[in-house]
Amino acid sequence: MTQDDVSSSQARAAEKAPRRTVLYPQHIELTDKSHIIPFAGYLMPLWYSSIAREHMAVREVAGIFDCTHMGVLEISGSRAAEFIDQLTTNAVMNLEVMQARYSFLLDASGAVLDDLIVFRKGPDNFMLVVNAANSDKIRNWISALLSGEVCVDPRNSSRSIGSRLNMWDLRVVESGQDYSVDIALQGPKSIEVLLALVQGEETKSRIGELRPFRFVQAEVGDVECLVSRTGYTGASIGFELFVNPEKASSLWEIILQVGEPLGLLPCGLGARDSLRIEAGFPLYGRELAGKFGISPYEAGYGWAVKLQKEFFIGKAAMEGVSGRYQMTVARIQLPGTKGTRPVRPDDGVLDNKGRCLGWVTSAAFIGEKQIALVYGEAKSLAEDASVGIYYAARSQGQIEKGRKQSIEKGEFLEPDLTGSVTGRFAKF
Repeated sequence: MTQDDVSSSQARAAEKAPRRTVLYPQHIELTDKSHIIPFAGYLMPLWYSSIAREHMAVREVAGIFDCTHMGVLEISGSRAAEFIDQLTTNAVMNLEVMQARYSFLLDASGAVLDDLIVFRKGPDNFMLVVNAANSDKIRNWISALLSGEVCVDPRNSSRSIGSRLNMWDLRVVESGQDYSVDIALQGPKSIEVLLALVQGEETKSRIGELRPFRFVQAEVGDVECLVSRTGYTGASIGFELFVNPEKASSLWEIILQVGEPLGLLPCGLGARDSLRIEAGFPLYGRELAGKFGISPYEAGYGWAVKLQKEFFIGKAAMEGVSGRYQMTVARIQLPGTKGTRPVRPDDGVLDNKGRCLGWVTSAAFIGEKQIALVYGEAKSLAEDASVGIYYAARSQGQIEKGRKQSIEKGEFLEPDLTGSVTGRFAKF
C-alpha cells in the first residue's frame, strides 16, 4: 500500500455522509440545528450560545467540548514501545506509564501525516489520539506499516518496523476492548468541577496533583474515565476525559449539571478554533502540513522531533530541514474593533515596506482585537515587528475593482490593516 492509496482511502471516506457523534442528541437539545455543521466527517455544533461567550467561559471559568470525533487508537504487544518510537518523532522509550507526549507522524519523505498525543497506559499498551479528519488515514497507514507494505527509510529500502502487534480503533465496539471517546473539560475552574464529581480523598488528591501530560484512571460521577491533564485551548488547567461511548452522554450531562452554576458553558467548534488560535496552537492543514507543507520545525515544534533517536520514519528528511528552514509560523495581533473587516486565510502579510513576506493561515476575533497565525519569512517575523495585512479579493466584484485574489511572496502592496508580531505562544 502506497501513501497515495492511503490518501485515496481517506478521500473516499470524506465523501460519505457525515456521521453523528455519540453526543449528537445532547447537541440538538442545546442549540438550533442550523448551528450544527459537517466537520471532519461528523455533524458538530459550531456554537451553542455564541463563539465569544464560549471563548470567554473557557478563559475565565470552564467549558466542555465534544471531542468524541477524535481518533483513538490502541496499540499493544511486547514490542509496542519500540514500534511507536520508530513510528513517531518524539521519544517514546523513556515515556513513563500514565504519561502522555505530543508528537508527529511522518511518512518516509518527511511529509506530516498528523500530529498526535501518545499515551502510555502500560509497559506494552499505548493509546494514540489523532485528528478526526486523519483517523482513517492513520489507521490504514499503521496497518500497512505493521504488515511491512510501505517504505519507511529511503536510505535503506529493506528496513521494516512491522511487528506482531495488536491495533484497535477504540471508538468502534470490538469484543474485550476498553472503548474510549474524548470529552474535553477546559478552563481555570475545570478542576473544581471535576473534583466535585469524584469520590474519595485519595482519588481527589491524585487528580488535583496531576501535572500536564499525566493521566489517571478514576470514576467521575460514577463513570469510569481516563482523566488526562491535556487539552487544545491553552488553558493552564484543563482535562480530557476518555470514556466508554455508551457512558459519554451521562458524563456530559453530569458535568453540565455541576458546572453550569459556576459559569461553565458547552462549547462548539468556533470557540475551539478561536481558543487554539489565541494560544498559538497549530491546526493540521493550516499551520502544519497543508498546501505550504509546513514542517514541525516551521510550526514551532522542533523540540518534538528527536533527531538523536537512532531512527524514526522521516528522520532523514527532518535532518535536512533542521537548522535550514527560512519560513516559520508566527502569531500576530491586529485591530478588531467593531466594523473592522475580518482577516482571513490567504490574506497577504506585509513587512513595513509593503513587501509580501507570507500569508495568513488562521485568524479569529478575540474581544476588540484579532489574533492571526501566519506563515512567512522567519527573519521578518521577529517578536514586536510591525506587519501589514492585504485583504485578498473574496468576490468577482472585488477582482474587477483591482483587488488581487492571490498574493505572491515578494510583491509590494499597500496594507489594509496594520499590527505587530506577538509571542509565538500564549499562556492563560
